[in-house]
Amino acid sequence: MVTVFRDRVDAGRKLAEAFKAEAPACREGVVLAVPRGGVVVGAQIARELGLPLDLIIPRKIGAPHNPEAAIGAVAQDGTTFFNQHILHVLGLKEKDLQEEIDHQIREIRRRMKKYRGREDYPPYDEKKIILVDDGVATGYTILAAIRSVKNMFRPQELILAVPVAPPDTLEMLAKEVDRVVCLYAPANFYAVGQFYVDFAQTTDEEVIDLLRELSNLYAGQN
Repeated sequence: MVTVFRDRVDAGRKLAEAFKAEAPACREGVVLAVPRGGVVVGAQIARELGLPLDLIIPRKIGAPHNPEAAIGAVAQDGTTFFNQHILHVLGLKEKDLQEEIDHQIREIRRRMKKYRGREDYPPYDEKKIILVDDGVATGYTILAAIRSVKNMFRPQELILAVPVAPPDTLEMLAKEVDRVVCLYAPANFYAVGQFYVDFAQTTDEEVIDLLRELSNLYAGQN
C-alpha cells in the first residue's frame, strides 16, 4: 500500500507549499474547508498565506434503505448534485429524495451553528476562494460544495486544493473551478485514507479550535 502523507497536518503543510509563491496575491482571499478532516488541511494553508479559515459543509445523500450508498450530495444553500446513472438504475427521481435532502440541510445548519456559531457568511464576493478537503474520491460532495460557493458568492478565483484524488475525478472537477491544486493523483485509488499513515477522525473540538484561531468569526469575543 502506498502512503504519501503522515497525517492531515503533513498533507496540509505540503499543500501549503504549493501556494507559497502566490502568497502576496492571496491577501484578499479565504480558505473554505470541508469538515472535519479538511479543516486540519485547510488550516495549514490559511496559516501559510495569512488568510482567514471558514467552512463549507456538503453532505452525502444516501439511497433509500441504504444510506451509506451515496447517490448525490447537498450543500447548505440547497445546491444538490445527483449521479443520474445511479438514480436511473434505482428507478428514482430527484423529488423522491426531497425528505432526505431536507434532513441533510437541517444537519448542515446544525453543524454550521455548532462549529461557527452562525449560519451566515461574511462577504466573500470578489475574493480568491481556496476550497479544501483532505482528499476526494467520487467527488460528489465536493462538487455540491463547489456549486454552492459559486451560487452564494462571486469569487475572483475559485481554487480546489486537495492532497490526493483519482485522475478521473480531478478531470471532472477541473471543469467546475478556475484551478485545481492536487499533490497526488494515483490511478490505483480505493479510498482517501490509504494515502495517510494516520487518518484518525478529526474531532469537533479540533474543528472549533482551529476556527477560533484562524477565522474572523469570533473577532471581539472572549
